[in-house]
Amino acid sequence: MSSLRIDHRTTFRYGHEVGSSYNEARLAPAWLPRQRVIDSKLTVTPMSWSTHYHDYWDCDVLVFEVVEPHDSLTVVSSSLVEVTPIPHREERADWDAISGPRLQDLMCEYLVNTEVTEPSEELADKAAELAAGKSPDDAARAICDYVHDEVKYVPGATTVHSPAGEAWEARSGVCQDMAQIAIGAMRSVGIPARYVSGYLHPKPDAGIGETVHGESHAWVEWWAGDWRGFDPTNAREVGDHHVIVGRAREYKDIPPMRGVVAGETTELEVVVKVTQEA
Repeated sequence: MSSLRIDHRTTFRYGHEVGSSYNEARLAPAWLPRQRVIDSKLTVTPMSWSTHYHDYWDCDVLVFEVVEPHDSLTVVSSSLVEVTPIPHREERADWDAISGPRLQDLMCEYLVNTEVTEPSEELADKAAELAAGKSPDDAARAICDYVHDEVKYVPGATTVHSPAGEAWEARSGVCQDMAQIAIGAMRSVGIPARYVSGYLHPKPDAGIGETVHGESHAWVEWWAGDWRGFDPTNAREVGDHHVIVGRAREYKDIPPMRGVVAGETTELEVVVKVTQEA
């Protein structure tokens, strides 16, 4: 078990004073069987009005507006979370189980690809080749390993609006791209798969009380008897250094920040710091 303090600061700076800004923030860690949120708060400066709600994906959302002139906006999320890895069921589902009509109905949102996750014909063919003769669980892992080997982590190679196919053709992207590439490939062979947004403590051997630069991160979960998490960017099982904020079909369902401003953002600064407290 890990006890992690996560401080996430996002600062928008505008080219000139703007009159209004309307935003949604999905930054608070989720309450889950593997995750206990000890403390969590969001601070926005400046702010005129705010409210909370849980969206369709059961993600905690802070909605806020600023209706006074301002030349910058700062959003700070601070949370303390206990994370315990949950052992997976030894009994895994076979292809007949995940292709049954009841499961197809329950998992329809995680089985159908979108314009964002749709794999190229080349990748879909490779996914079918990797899945041949394997269980759904082993096929999903093989697809994630293949994506990790084929796609280079290159910050700035894509944007948050880039579809998985674009990153695949370039064979470069960030964690969001690798997750969506893997999800599209898994769905193409009939494995339910979903996108996970959260945080990663990047230093497993960090000492207690040591603060390091962390990451706002993305990985995948697939269903083969239960939901199983894997991090294709780092080619590792999801464990007690991964903190979940939300799960959905793809990035645009649960972006960390989304909004409109009566002006233009000239600079965006994001700093994530993680401290292992136990």
